[in-house]
Amino acid sequence: MADGRVARRLAAVLAADVAGYSRLMGVDEEGTLAALRASRRQVIDPKIAEHRGRIVKTTGDGALVEFVSAVDAMRCAMEIQRAMAEHNAHIPEDRRIEFRIGINIGDVIVEEGDIYGDGVNIAARVEALAEPGAICLSDAAYQQIRGKLALEVNDMGEQQLKNIAQPVRVYGVLSDSAPAQPMLPLPDKPSIAVLPFTNMSRDPDQEYFADGIVEDIITALSRFSSLFVIARNSTFTYKGRAVDAKKVGRELGVRYVLEGSVRRSGERLRVTVQLINADSGAHIWADTYNRTMADLFDVQDDITQRTAGAIEPSIKQAEIERARRKRPEKLEAYDLYLRALPRLYSANREGNEEAYQLLKQSLTADPNFADAATALGTCLLWRIPNDWATAAEVGAELTRYFQQALQLDKENSDALAWSARAAAPIERKYSEAMILAERAVAANPNSAVAWTNRGWVCVFAEEPAAALPHLERAIRLSPLDPFAWDTWVGIAIAHVQLGGDEEAIAAARRAVNQNRHHAWAHRVLAISLALAGKREEAAAAMKEAMEVDPTFSISGFQKWNPFIHGNKRYVEGMRLAGFPV
Repeated sequence: MADGRVARRLAAVLAADVAGYSRLMGVDEEGTLAALRASRRQVIDPKIAEHRGRIVKTTGDGALVEFVSAVDAMRCAMEIQRAMAEHNAHIPEDRRIEFRIGINIGDVIVEEGDIYGDGVNIAARVEALAEPGAICLSDAAYQQIRGKLALEVNDMGEQQLKNIAQPVRVYGVLSDSAPAQPMLPLPDKPSIAVLPFTNMSRDPDQEYFADGIVEDIITALSRFSSLFVIARNSTFTYKGRAVDAKKVGRELGVRYVLEGSVRRSGERLRVTVQLINADSGAHIWADTYNRTMADLFDVQDDITQRTAGAIEPSIKQAEIERARRKRPEKLEAYDLYLRALPRLYSANREGNEEAYQLLKQSLTADPNFADAATALGTCLLWRIPNDWATAAEVGAELTRYFQQALQLDKENSDALAWSARAAAPIERKYSEAMILAERAVAANPNSAVAWTNRGWVCVFAEEPAAALPHLERAIRLSPLDPFAWDTWVGIAIAHVQLGGDEEAIAAARRAVNQNRHHAWAHRVLAISLALAGKREEAAAAMKEAMEVDPTFSISGFQKWNPFIHGNKRYVEGMRLAGFPV
C-alpha cells in the first residue's frame, strides 16, 4: 500500500485439521489422500461456500477459512462435523477422517489474500484443544453465537495458549450427530478414574504388578470422602487400549483421569504417573518413581501411598482454580467451599474472615456438607494461636462445627484430624486428642492432613520423637500440598523440643518460603535461630514475625500456651529472639 498502513479487519476465523493425520498416512498414504480429497469435494468445500466462507489456505491435513459472521462459521462447522460423522459411521475407526475445528473472532491482518495475527493464531490454538469430530470456540466467538444457535457447550475455563499473551476462555461443542457417547453428568464433587497402567516391559510379572498398583490406588483414593472414584471394574475395560483422557472423561462422567506406565530393566523398576484434566486434556501433576525390585510389595505400597497422597491436594488446587473461573451468580455450596480454601490457606487475618463468611454461605446452602463444617471449625481454630480470638470466644463454636461434621460423616478423616488438633490445646484433652488422631489416620492412611495433625497432637503433648515420623510422613505423602507449611512448622517445633536447633532452622525456613504470611512460621524461625546463638538473624526473623502479627507478645502466648508442660525451651527462644514481653 502506498501509505504503508497495514490492512486490518474483524473476521470470524475457522481452523481445521485432520486428527491423527500422520498415523493415517503411515497406514495408507494413497487411501488417506484420496479420502481427504473426497471429503473436501463432497462435504467441506460445498459447506464453506454455502455459509459464505472464504478458504484462505489449505495444508496437507488442514484448512484456514474466513467468515464475516461467527454464526456462519459455527453453522458451517456443525454441518461439516455432522456430515463427516454420518460418512464415518460405516468406516473402521482406524481409517476415519475426523476433523478438529476451532473458531475465533478477532482482528486480523490482511496481506495478498492471506490473513495473520492473534485472531488467526487463537483459532489455531483453540482447534488443537478440540476432540476428533468436535468443535472448540474462543470466548470471543462464543459471545457472538450465544443465544443465536441451539448449542450445548462445555466451559473448559481459561486456557494458556502457546504464544498468546493472555489466557483465553474456551468452550467445547460436541456435534449432536457425532458418534460419541453422551457425557455422563458429573458428580457433585471431584471425580476421578484410574486407568490400567501400561506395562512397558513385556514381562507378564510386571503386568500383575502394574494392575496391583492401580487397584491399590483406587482403594486408597476411595478413602478420601472428598473424591468420587470410579470402580476398578469400569476402568479396567480400557486395559490394552490406546484411549484419550477426554473421551474417558465423557464415557465415565469424570473430570480427572490418572494414567501411568511400568517399565523394568534388570533389577530396576520405573513407574510414571500423571493426572489429567479430562475437560481440557491438560496435565495437572506427574511423578516418576525409580525403585529396585528387592521387595516388590513394599515398592507397590510406597508408590500407592505417595500417589494417593499427592493426587487429592492436586485435584483440590485444580478445583479451586475452576471455581475461581465460574461466574459468581452460579456459585453453589461446593464452589463457595472451594473459593474459601485459598483464603484459609493464606493464614492471614483478612483471608481467615473472608474464608469464614464463604464457608458460612456454603453450609447454609447445604447443611449436610461435612467438608464445609470441618473447614469452618478449622477456620475458627486458626484464630486462637494467631491471637485473633481467644479459646473462650470461639472454642464452643468450632467444637460445634467439628461435631456437626462427624455427625454427618463419622469416618471423615479431615474432621477427625482437626477435632484432634483442637482437643489438645483448647480443651487440654491430650489422650482424647490422640485417640481422634489415630482414628483419622485409620480412616485414611493416605491423608497428609491426618498425619500432620497426629504429629501436632504429639508436639502439643511434648512428645517430639513420636511427632517427627508422623509429620515427615505427611510431607512424603504430599510435598506440594498448599498446607505443607503447617507441617514444616510442626517439624521445626519438634526439633526445638529435642534441642536440634539446626534441623529446626532448616524446617522453619521451608515453612516461611512456602507461606510468608503466617506469623508462626516466622516466629519459630526466629526462636530456632536464637536458640542456635544466631542473634542477628533471629532479630531479623522476629521483626518479620511482628510485621505479620504486630499484636503478638510472650505474655499473650503464655495465656494460651498449647503445650502440655508449657514447652519452656520454646518460650525461652522467644525471649532470646527479642519478642515483646
